[in-house]
Amino acid sequence: MDPGMNQLLKWSIENSEKTENDCRDPKAERPSGQGLNEEAIRSLMGGPSDADLMKLSMAAIQSPDVSLEDKLVAFDNFEQLVEIVDNANNLESLALWTPLVTELSSAEAGMRKFAAWCIGTAVQNNVKTQERVLAVNALPTLVQLALEDPNDQVRRKAIYALSSEIRNYPPALHVMVQHLPKELRPGGVVNAGDMDDMDKVMDGIKQASARVV
Repeated sequence: MDPGMNQLLKWSIENSEKTENDCRDPKAERPSGQGLNEEAIRSLMGGPSDADLMKLSMAAIQSPDVSLEDKLVAFDNFEQLVEIVDNANNLESLALWTPLVTELSSAEAGMRKFAAWCIGTAVQNNVKTQERVLAVNALPTLVQLALEDPNDQVRRKAIYALSSEIRNYPPALHVMVQHLPKELRPGGVVNAGDMDDMDKVMDGIKQASARVV
């Protein structure tokens, strides 16, 4: 990772709590550039692109030298970035789909939750990203998380990701149904473009998820 961008990420994480405090206390001192080295300042003044920030966030998420707390901050930033359609579409060209899906299998519940959350956000109303989730074979893992993960928040975000992935995208619906337990599979033909059909399918998954203890 570029040293300047690395320093910028560290500074951003260290000052995130200060920024939150500013909202509660208008007299609180605002974060400054203190602590940023020259390379980081150059990176900041050059205006890192969203693509740079996405790569930077994922580098932090995967780094063994970054604390779990800071990884979750980086994941939060990543999720906000992929809310923008162009950024979500760039996940493929930036080679970020595979590392993102890998985090679905993290030992840390918070990491699994954010991975599912980011996927759900990236694929909403976006056929291009829905195709990529299918291509990287994320659906079986998402189904397993939705129905078996011991953490309720992980299950909820996995359901969110599944719901976003299958709506208006029949190939994903077909694959998801294949990986559902028989009792959760729809009894007849369902239409991925029919939101009532999709709600019924997802309601069954939600009910099964709620029974996990």
